[in-house]
Amino acid sequence: MLITTSFRANEETIKTAKKLADKLHGEYVERRKQSVRQLAKIRGEVLVVGKERFEWYQPNGEKFFFHPSSAMFRVKRILRGEKDPLIEAADLQLGDSFLDCTLGLGADAITASCATGPNGNVVGIEKNPITALLVHEGLKTWETGVIEADEALKRISVISGDSIEQLKKLPDRSFDVVYFDPMFEETIQESSSIARLRHVAEHRFHHEIAIKEAMRVARKRVVLKDHWKSTRFKAKSYQFQVIKRKTAQFHYGYITIEDKE
Repeated sequence: MLITTSFRANEETIKTAKKLADKLHGEYVERRKQSVRQLAKIRGEVLVVGKERFEWYQPNGEKFFFHPSSAMFRVKRILRGEKDPLIEAADLQLGDSFLDCTLGLGADAITASCATGPNGNVVGIEKNPITALLVHEGLKTWETGVIEADEALKRISVISGDSIEQLKKLPDRSFDVVYFDPMFEETIQESSSIARLRHVAEHRFHHEIAIKEAMRVARKRVVLKDHWKSTRFKAKSYQFQVIKRKTAQFHYGYITIEDKE
């Protein structure tokens, strides 16, 4: 991967780009007057470091950058006192801790951060290191124009790594809620931002191992978002209580942790 900067980058931006090149085992190149298309011909993928945001260009010409997207609609509903299906499935309360094992673009983590408030703790795990980087940086710098939303974004911590390996490192009962939103077994119509992310997302989901570890780590609930036809809700070793929504292509299921000790 090539790492470069936006046009007219200052010294701090150039320094950041060079550090990322070392961290990601990529190659830093000066932007000069070259277009991203010209640079893409060299290596395919290009990460552009800008003062306000990072942009990740794909070999097919697609561009990916952090945007709170649908999370803003959900956050505004919560601020109006309205319900959100994830928050209900997770039974999230102010001050709760929430571990999102499939962070992606962070929409669910943002919604959870708003619901758990200033004293809550929201952590997201993302396996793809570039996606994790873009979301991590975006959460720190994006301004929505809504104070509560901006604060919710900045409270989220991002971990780059495999969710199962990260779960194994955590102590028993260390998060109130552990959440999964894996790639669906069935394809549904997606937003353009999610669709662009699909080819770099983690498609392998060892749900038996993941849920087993999640049930050890969670204090209150383990929550799964999946297609309404999904077989994951009714596996041999566990069974989710499914909240069925007639007009939705996906449901939320939860397992209540009985052992609170």
